Amino acid sequence: MKYYMIIGGVNGVGKSSFTGVLKGIRDDLGVIIDVDKITAELGGNPLTGEREAIRRIRDCLERGISFTQETTLSGHKTEQTAREARERGYSVRLYYVALDTPQECLERIANRVRRGGHNIAENDVERRFAGRWEAVKKILPYCDTAEFYDNDNGFVEVAAYRNGELLAIGEHRPLWLTELQGYLREVRA
Repeated sequence: MKYYMIIGGVNGVGKSSFTGVLKGIRDDLGVIIDVDKITAELGGNPLTGEREAIRRIRDCLERGISFTQETTLSGHKTEQTAREARERGYSVRLYYVALDTPQECLERIANRVRRGGHNIAENDVERRFAGRWEAVKKILPYCDTAEFYDNDNGFVEVAAYRNGELLAIGEHRPLWLTELQGYLREVRA
């Protein structure tokens, strides 16, 4: 089986850390495509990094090999990739990582910058945060499985999307999960 794994979430939620966790428990991630890492490797120009990430995704699809992509889900490229992957016989899996507020994301980004990592403009984070549920809604129809993780204090799986329904898992109910459940109910109504 070939997989397209999407590690989604707003900037600063811990997508790269979650990828590290998955590396330790899964052996089917294939090629890992992290545009931030690619950008750094190619000298820091975001446009160059984005183009190279797209090239690597295209290469994986054409060769029929599994790949994992870290993404904010903003824009339409991930949705198009998921649609094409499904058409090419891939199993599409979403792992979505979230926090309750954009301020939490911005604090984590500031901490990353203090440690020498890359910055993200505050207005970009806030825009992506405001549109995150619309972005999730667009990608879900292409996903064979979707798991949702809260990262307030380590990665805790709090929900899974199955048969068109978001099902809560465990007792932990972060604010964002309640918001997402309400948004998806509203969309269906």
